[in-house]
Amino acid sequence: MTLLDQSLGTLAQEIPGATAVFNRYGLSFCCGGSHTLLEAATKAGINHVALMDELMELQHPVDEASTWESASTADLVQHILGRYHLVHRAQLKELVRLADRVEQVHGDKPEAPNGLADHLRLMTVELESHMQKEEQILFPLLTSGQAQMAAWPIRAMMAEHEDHAGALDVIDRLTNGLTPPEGACNTWRALYSGLATFKADLEAHIDLENNVLFARALREA
Repeated sequence: MTLLDQSLGTLAQEIPGATAVFNRYGLSFCCGGSHTLLEAATKAGINHVALMDELMELQHPVDEASTWESASTADLVQHILGRYHLVHRAQLKELVRLADRVEQVHGDKPEAPNGLADHLRLMTVELESHMQKEEQILFPLLTSGQAQMAAWPIRAMMAEHEDHAGALDVIDRLTNGLTPPEGACNTWRALYSGLATFKADLEAHIDLENNVLFARALREA
């Protein structure tokens, strides 16, 4: 079965980031979630090939840190910027939108993740500040061969990584371990699916920096 044959509701739950694509095209994956991608695109007059290509680009595996052990520092930094920094910014923007929607519609239910949207906004601010410090200060030091000057910034970033891990624990608490309740709507399920991928990505990002990029720099300092 191709993506075109799958329902919008299924795709929204299984492909993190798909909800942002559907929202941009004006496709309803909640109320109209039973329609296949091809049916919805045809009805809306959308180029279904372009739509499918966008969804396929979202399907990427989480990288193993070990595969980057032999990469140059410059290549590793570029990978982190594209695979994680850029992706986190898009992920959090969409997750805040979905969390707002779920809280607005289902906030009166005992299982609702009330407070999640505000927590994600706080994470957005904190993670953006963290990434900018890496992009503007730490990464230029590392790629210019000045590892000896990077020890203090590295330790500061590693401390902030601990804070990010704590913020992920709060997400688990607010969402009952990312478990949607029985009968949850497509938006609710898509939110938790997207959060699961964001969590896996952020953990992989932290692991790659702590155990490959930063560990290398500290050895060279």
